[in-house]
Amino acid sequence: MNRAIALAWWLSLAISGTALASDASEAAAVQAGEAWLKLIDAGRYGDSWDESSTMFRNAVSRSAWEKQGAAVREPLGKVLDRKLATKKLMHELPGVPDGTYLVLTFDTRFERKEHGRETVTMMLEGDRFRGAGYFIR
Repeated sequence: MNRAIALAWWLSLAISGTALASDASEAAAVQAGEAWLKLIDAGRYGDSWDESSTMFRNAVSRSAWEKQGAAVREPLGKVLDRKLATKKLMHELPGVPDGTYLVLTFDTRFERKEHGRETVTMMLEGDRFRGAGYFIR
């Protein structure tokens, strides 16, 4: 009987430890996503490219990202407010290798766009989450 209780206790610790590690990873990904967005907000597109995932850097050159980022973001003006709307941990996404991704959506208010929706995909690369995608509508 004591053995069964000890085993159940050990299993509950293992499961809660995994959940805590997952929560910490998710929190780290959200924090990394917000930091990546701050670079974009500041018009530091080249720096955001430097901080992005290898997959992202292989898909778009630094100069192309700088041009695209400026073309998309600058007409909107400064960020006035941004709130995390959703976060979803994914291991498979269309068109990219399987891995660990956290897809974040933000409801964002800009100077010249009242209701923006930003989608940021963060990819676990090594022990760190890096920007792997950015989309705004």
